[in-house]
Amino acid sequence: MLYLKVMSQKISVVINTFNEEKNIEKVLNSVRWADEVLVCDMHSSDKTVEIAKKLGAKVILYKQTGYVEPARNFAISKASGDWILVVDADEEIPQTLVNKLKEIASHDEVNFVQIPRKNIIFGKWMRTAMWWPDYNIRFFKKGKVSWTNKIHRPPETEGQGIKLDPLEEHAIVHHNYDSLSSFIIRMDRYTTIQAKELILGGYKFDWTDIFTGPLGEFLSRFFANRGFEDGLHGLALSFLQAFSFLVMYLKVWEREGFIQKDLDLNEIEFVTNKEGRKLRYWFSQSNKSKNIFKTLIKKAKLKMS
Repeated sequence: MLYLKVMSQKISVVINTFNEEKNIEKVLNSVRWADEVLVCDMHSSDKTVEIAKKLGAKVILYKQTGYVEPARNFAISKASGDWILVVDADEEIPQTLVNKLKEIASHDEVNFVQIPRKNIIFGKWMRTAMWWPDYNIRFFKKGKVSWTNKIHRPPETEGQGIKLDPLEEHAIVHHNYDSLSSFIIRMDRYTTIQAKELILGGYKFDWTDIFTGPLGEFLSRFFANRGFEDGLHGLALSFLQAFSFLVMYLKVWEREGFIQKDLDLNEIEFVTNKEGRKLRYWFSQSNKSKNIFKTLIKKAKLKMS
């Protein structure tokens, strides 16, 4: 009797959208197996809702917030399944992952699952620079996971969870940035929200952060998380992520009214020398690793010449 009970548990897929007519058909086709597919749309001005309804999804509406977290909680509250799978509009769920999730639901031994995500950026699967395995809590029993209304924060969980092995067959496929423009447009939106959250948290602009923040992000992604192994893609994306930190801090400065501050060149020299020591350290470490970094940079230069 227990076996029949857990096998009958219902799985709902929740997808939040805004102007996703380019992606919505692909993601919906990858979740046709679900007992319920719920699309929560932020009043799209394109054909997202029309396509979703045509493909059999249940559509509900939520106000436009500029980011997904508030609408995600609302959509989950409207889902009827015992288990919820949260999917973004630019993602796909491969059949191998479907099989794994159904197996987990049937055993009914955990409350949530951390799933790896395969990020495809500028046409390449990124395996380094913090882009893989990029674990996300996306599959869970209803009522056991919830998001705050802050951008890019991990959800709150109840009870025991599991983490799937970092294997391609267990990964959500994320068709992430496909152009520089898409990166910059999203970065502009996200950094505005992040700057506002910094201010609400009591942060005051410090000009040294426009050095330390971006450089720290670059070093973390390119060196500590081995972005150099993904060649020019790793270098470019590490710079772009670092640039987003620069923009975020400058937007705090903007919100403070572009407060004037005279800078002494000696101050700037002190900060840059301090940060430069970090950069030199990582270069020295890469030199000890058979000059991997220099070799990749040389190859990148040859491709661009």
